[in-house]
Amino acid sequence: MAEKKRLVAVYTGNYMGAQIMKSHLESEGIPAILRYEPAGLVYGVTVDGLGETTVLVPDHLSQEAKEILKVQEVEGGNDA
Repeated sequence: MAEKKRLVAVYTGNYMGAQIMKSHLESEGIPAILRYEPAGLVYGVTVDGLGETTVLVPDHLSQEAKEILKVQEVEGGNDA
């Protein structure tokens, strides 16, 4: 029987910021997917949770992903 893989949120912000973080994780070999609230894509805003996008990674890679994103925020000056 296949074991379900648990996904963990490692970043939440606007859609563009989440896309950048997802790409950065994938370039480091960590698979990632986006979960987003569709109104943010339509209206292009993030207000009080409306339009938020979350980057999800497999549970067993979440610590490594958080470390990579922490370095990315410091080096890249991410203001998302």
